[in-house]
Amino acid sequence: MKDLIRGHYRARLAGGAQDVAAAQDLRGLAFRDGRRDIDAYDAACTHILVEDTVSGALVCCFRLLHLQDGGDIGRSYASQFYELSALSQFDGPMVEMGRFCIHPDWRDPDILRVAWGAMTAYVDDRGVEMLFGCSSFHGTEAREYYDAFALLRDRHLGPKRWLPRVKAPKVFRFASRLRRRPDLKRAQAKMPPLLRTYLLMGGWVSDHAVIDHDLGTLHVFTGLEIRAVPPGRARLLRLVAG
Repeated sequence: MKDLIRGHYRARLAGGAQDVAAAQDLRGLAFRDGRRDIDAYDAACTHILVEDTVSGALVCCFRLLHLQDGGDIGRSYASQFYELSALSQFDGPMVEMGRFCIHPDWRDPDILRVAWGAMTAYVDDRGVEMLFGCSSFHGTEAREYYDAFALLRDRHLGPKRWLPRVKAPKVFRFASRLRRRPDLKRAQAKMPPLLRTYLLMGGWVSDHAVIDHDLGTLHVFTGLEIRAVPPGRARLLRLVAG
């Protein structure tokens, strides 16, 4: 993937251990109260950094794990938390996006746009047919997100042929347990920006959320079949990807 520069942001591949350490530090700000975030998956992943071209500050990062097809799904980070045997039948290249985060001091929506442009370039370069990962809500109290979960239940559950089953010891089964109609305004306000973008592109989610006390989050498995992306949105993403 070539460097992608849009406005005053640049997305690029990590160039070595120093870049990966910078990404781990940013992840620490997002997920671990400032303590560097490191795990065994980092060595197997491609890391993408988004920087401010004026100051050089790292403002966003994420990592990508390339899988040949669904037969490799057991190698994924998500497979620790979700029973993904249904996806083992997926017969095209897959990429897991993980540890996506934006620096808490930066609020510019263009950062997310540039990050998705870089993701689009990677997907197109590698012929990826499914993008997936764990989309996180801040904190571990599901009650705060009931409207968002009710909206996911009503509109965005994954197809039965791919739907993950429960594996983690602590989960919130929102599809079967919530009995409320969502307030759409509150639901959208509580939906994480990364997940919102997945859904706008035709993505889907698991029927339950994992309660992850290690990272202090609730997360849902999120899948996106590339061929399901609406043509208009695909064109916009490819314009950003250049």
